[in-house]
Amino acid sequence: MGGQSTSTQTVQSQSAPWAAAQPALQAMLGQINTGLNNTGLTSAESSALDTLKNNAAAGNPYAGQIAGYAQSLLSGGDATAQAGNVQDNLSSYRDRLTPYANGSMVGNNPALMAQLAQIRSDVGDSVNSQFAAAGRDFSGANLMAYGRGVAAAEAPVIAAQYNQDVANQLAAAGALYNAGNTTANTLTQMQQSDLANRGQGVAAAQAALDAQNYGANATLAAEAQRRGIPVQALGLLAQIGVPIAQLGTQGNSTTTGTQQKSGAEQFATIAGGINNLLNPFKGIWGG
Repeated sequence: MGGQSTSTQTVQSQSAPWAAAQPALQAMLGQINTGLNNTGLTSAESSALDTLKNNAAAGNPYAGQIAGYAQSLLSGGDATAQAGNVQDNLSSYRDRLTPYANGSMVGNNPALMAQLAQIRSDVGDSVNSQFAAAGRDFSGANLMAYGRGVAAAEAPVIAAQYNQDVANQLAAAGALYNAGNTTANTLTQMQQSDLANRGQGVAAAQAALDAQNYGANATLAAEAQRRGIPVQALGLLAQIGVPIAQLGTQGNSTTTGTQQKSGAEQFATIAGGINNLLNPFKGIWGG
């Protein structure tokens, strides 16, 4: 036959890892307590914030210029202002080259006419003087020689001028074609610049709006600092003080144990207890 015995023990524990550092910690906590009374704005901080507030109230001095710049860009920035002049230049250039380009000037060169007249005069003087010296001036042979001489002298000039006129015609046509392309490209670039300016105007418009709201935003920022500086100071003090306050620990614990004993062990324990109770009386009873 066996039995059980139960025992209960209560233990108190305390942890004070910072006990050795208490003098330094107490001095630090004293400084924190002093700092709690100095978390407000200093006079220099207050003066600086007042200056920011006054500057904000005055507004952005360039707000009007920025708005004007944005408005100009949104209107294209006069990128196509010279488009009319470019087109007029093309029209003037076309008017000047059209007679050459359409072939109406081929064989119609006033300078050529004068040159041919001079050839005829020179050939006539040479041929006629020869026939006059022979006494045959104004004869059929004289006229035939004159005609052949003029034709031989004028043919290379006329052919060269014709070739030059045709070359001028082709060059004029090519120049007009290139001028048209150049004008079209120039107008396209102007239009692209106009569109680019309008796109930049959208960004500039936001900058103008920001400049317009500069005063209000700057005032809010200054007042946020006026509120935030004391809060930041308290936060820094709390970061130091709160961990220190959490260093020490103290607690109670209760431990209960159960031990299994045999019948003989229990009898020996009971007998020992009775013997201890009878010890004071052994002297009286004589053992």
